[in-house]
Amino acid sequence: MSQTAFITGATGFVGTVLAQELTGQGWQVTAIHRPGANLKYLSRVALRLVPGDVTDRASLERALPEGVDAVFHVAGSTNLWSRGNDEQRRINVEGTGNMVEAALARRAKRFVHTSTISVYGLQTGRIDERAEQLGRVSPVNYQRTKFLAEEQVRAGIARGLDAVILNPAAILGPYDTGSWARVIRMVHAGTLPGAPPGAMSYCHVREVARAHIAAAERGRRGENYLLGGVDAPIIELVRVIGEVTGRKVPDRPTPAWVLKAVGRVGEWASYLTGRQPTLTSDAARMVTRQLYCDCSKAMRELGYRAVDLKGMVEDTYRWLKDEGLLEGGVRP
Repeated sequence: MSQTAFITGATGFVGTVLAQELTGQGWQVTAIHRPGANLKYLSRVALRLVPGDVTDRASLERALPEGVDAVFHVAGSTNLWSRGNDEQRRINVEGTGNMVEAALARRAKRFVHTSTISVYGLQTGRIDERAEQLGRVSPVNYQRTKFLAEEQVRAGIARGLDAVILNPAAILGPYDTGSWARVIRMVHAGTLPGAPPGAMSYCHVREVARAHIAAAERGRRGENYLLGGVDAPIIELVRVIGEVTGRKVPDRPTPAWVLKAVGRVGEWASYLTGRQPTLTSDAARMVTRQLYCDCSKAMRELGYRAVDLKGMVEDTYRWLKDEGLLEGGVRP
């Protein structure tokens, strides 16, 4: 008999690929979506779609089958603009709490929570899962809310929830229309204004999705698993994007103080215009830090694999090109 899965955030980047991987492995999948959500890519996957919203606990309990083998809670807000902070808290913190409650009420057998390396905050250097999670005191709302979301999961574990937490670093790959794909589109269009001085670990979305399934099947209850694999400065990622796209790119990063100043000015201006700035203060903080992660635990226990940086960029670029999303570097 096929295993059963329930996915939140299935219309997003990671969620879409996870749905593909699950159905490809024979799982029976139920996925919730907000009314009016873009189902273009998810409609190509053989699964059951039901309306629901993580901020509406009742809708989750209606949609979630009794005794499902695994809940994959992928939904989350990656907003980095202060005007979106309240909604982000509702989605990341309250939404996770709602999903935990629904999973407990419906007796889900396993709960896999998609977190982020950002729960470790703005520290620098190289970390593993034993590092202190400084997201709890971060000035970046995204980092704070994702830390608090993990706290919701841990509270559920204390009440009997069988949960595992995954912490991906920077994710690249097909079905990305708004994250690093934005940089690829700008490089392709010749509109990239500069490269941040930060550095980070990178992972392929397909391997992140497979790690989710492995976590459901053999991850250890209550454990965090960092997912990275390739460590590189952002200027190196930009160089590889230039190589893959055949476009000219900056040969050195923009100083951190310049980006932080641009972020502050953009933030102030947004209060007058009501429009999200190209670079926010929180985004400037995120792309000027240098943080790598050790993913050996995930490799050892989940069979997680790293993909080389050029391979990740090529896969993302090829998908954007095939989908007609490159011209002008404009998000669909």
